[in-house]
Amino acid sequence: MLHTFFQPNYKLLINPKLKYIHLTINEEGELVVKTPSNNQHQIAQLLHKKKDWIEKAQKRFTQKKGKIPTFENSKNELYYLGKAFPLILTKIPFKNSNNIISFKYLPQESFTIEYNEVNKIEFLNQIDEFYKYKAKETIVPMVEKQANVMSLYPTAISFRKTKRQWGSCSSKNRLSFNTGLIKLPLDVIQYVIIHELTHIKHKHHQKAFWQEVERYSPNYKELELQLKEYLT
Repeated sequence: MLHTFFQPNYKLLINPKLKYIHLTINEEGELVVKTPSNNQHQIAQLLHKKKDWIEKAQKRFTQKKGKIPTFENSKNELYYLGKAFPLILTKIPFKNSNNIISFKYLPQESFTIEYNEVNKIEFLNQIDEFYKYKAKETIVPMVEKQANVMSLYPTAISFRKTKRQWGSCSSKNRLSFNTGLIKLPLDVIQYVIIHELTHIKHKHHQKAFWQEVERYSPNYKELELQLKEYLT
């Protein structure tokens, strides 16, 4: 009997230090195979075995909000404070000019990028800088206000773009927030702030931690679900 193996497209990363083959979905929705060697037979067997997981993970990705925009997509959008706004790309044929001519946000309407030549790095940097600026402008006052309510004070507040976490609290009570947090609705942002401030008091996720979170965010479970709808 002839068996047909599941053969999805994937990105191959070989690392001899690995002991096993690992499958992940990256921030662009690609299936990534991390393996100690290019053993195509073993890879094919694992992909076939994990067919259901791969299809479900890729489906979840397509349903996520806040994906990275691309020049190739004519229906780009950017999320800001929980709303999706059209990202309008316009090519301006100027010579001897920067690749990106301007990046603008028209409040409650759209984002526009005028560019001279396609430069993916510069294109994404413009978006990252906007998110970073707005994250600082919006989130710092929210943290300060909530810290006074909870009587829990961070020693520092910083921002950086990360792929895994929305926020963190160090052993020295320094709070760090993902700049992409500004893509989320304000009530979800507020929940993340409460979550990280609570870690100043409780350095774990045990019962006492969640009781403290619930004290200031009674619907935190619902907000946790909303948080999972977005890509970091």
